[in-house]
Amino acid sequence: MPGSINNLTGFTFPWMESNRRYTKDRFTVALSPLTVTRRVGHPYQNRTPPKKKKPRTSFTRLQICELEKRFHRQKYLASAERAALAKALKMTDAQVKTWFQNRRTKWRRQTAEEREAERQQANRILMQLQQEAFQKTINQPANPDPLCLHNSSLFALQNLQPWTEKHRQNQQRVRLRITNSDHFSFLFFLKVIGVIANNFLRS
Repeated sequence: MPGSINNLTGFTFPWMESNRRYTKDRFTVALSPLTVTRRVGHPYQNRTPPKKKKPRTSFTRLQICELEKRFHRQKYLASAERAALAKALKMTDAQVKTWFQNRRTKWRRQTAEEREAERQQANRILMQLQQEAFQKTINQPANPDPLCLHNSSLFALQNLQPWTEKHRQNQQRVRLRITNSDHFSFLFFLKVIGVIANNFLRS
């Protein structure tokens, strides 16, 4: 019996072979998303080589001085003027053109920075003047403006004039009433005297 068991150990049944194949397939499928394709060669192998930078052209002090003088007078050059200047300074037309382009860029940047600095300085001066004026207004007593006083006085007189005219009209009415009452009283007095005189004569 033990010998028969040992003989069965190295024997492979068909169902065992199918189970092994199924397990191997599952393991391959599970690892397939993690597999990384291996890059062949160096990563920078297929890149185009960078272009070699041209050496920077160096100008002499005399050339730079003449270029600066011309740029100070004239920011843009025509083709004929550029060719003449390049010939006079022993430079190529492209060198003069490139130098003027770079110089104009630098000039625009400097001009913008100067304008911004001037604007900020003007704002600071304006703020300082406003603060000083505000402090003077707080510290000094308020003096009435003569023009404002004149206008207020004129307005008061204009408002007072109708009242004065009305008061004068009221006084005239009172006087007229007094005059009329005196006149009626005098007439009544005359009538009384006349009645007394008639009675005296009759008696």
